[in-house]
Amino acid sequence: MEISRNKSGRTFPERLKREWTRNYMLYIMAFPVILYFLLFHYGPMYGVVMAFKDYRVGQGLWASEWVGLKHFSSFINGPYFFRTVRNTLAISSLSILFGFPAPIILALLLNEVKFMPFKRTVQTITYLPHFISMVVMCGVIIDFFSRSGVITQLLHRLLGLKARNLLLQPELFRTIYISTDIWQGIGWGSIVYISAITAIDTEQYEAAVLDGANRFQQMLHVTLPGILPTVVTLFLMRIGRIMSVGYEKIILLYNPNTYETADVISSFVYRYGLGSSHDYSFAAAVGLFSSLINLIILVSANLISRKISETSLF
Repeated sequence: MEISRNKSGRTFPERLKREWTRNYMLYIMAFPVILYFLLFHYGPMYGVVMAFKDYRVGQGLWASEWVGLKHFSSFINGPYFFRTVRNTLAISSLSILFGFPAPIILALLLNEVKFMPFKRTVQTITYLPHFISMVVMCGVIIDFFSRSGVITQLLHRLLGLKARNLLLQPELFRTIYISTDIWQGIGWGSIVYISAITAIDTEQYEAAVLDGANRFQQMLHVTLPGILPTVVTLFLMRIGRIMSVGYEKIILLYNPNTYETADVISSFVYRYGLGSSHDYSFAAAVGLFSSLINLIILVSANLISRKISETSLF
């Protein structure tokens, strides 16, 4: 049998040995990351079969009865399908519309600040909410928007709004969720864009100044095009999670009064899978449905981005 060789005449084991000799330190550094994904992302994927079974803890995963697409059908034809999908898409779309540009705007504004003490102070203040525990943060939000909370009383005095617990109002839940989400993530999210801005060649700014461009025109014609690949990449990644609204903050803030506008797929899965129902198979089917929709949207958005620009994830 003829041994396969490349253009240099080396066999595959020889090339593998040469690659390891040259880059073994990189592979050693990458090993913990690879191990993490194998253990916590690829390993648990065998549990996906639970979505196609009537899982019983006593019988085990493989001994449980196969039911095919029964749980998917139950969810799609159930009374909560439209509500959870609508709320998930609404909250995700509003997060993208208002939350995604916020870190970009902050990074662009900070880039124009030349007084370093002020710039560092603003960065520190905007970064801090990201490091606060979600439970603590939601406790602060609940206090702020309660009947006697700071935000409620401020709105009452400035705008004359009735003093009431704002988190009990279904029509206000999404506004509160999105605004506090921006507050929590705007500083941390701006780090990537600030890094991208610092990588732009300063000669481009010098050329723009020679052409008579002011600071705003430099930002418009130099800074924004310079960070556009980063923006597109992060936007595609965000689009790929449009059906995934984190359940932690939702379940800490919502209540039966706001289910109509606050209940999303992830919180629905939590209640049915880990709540009083303990219907693991149904919850797994709903979660898999959400992931499949995310995959379809991500691939579609990536294809569109590849056609209209030079930036894509794959």
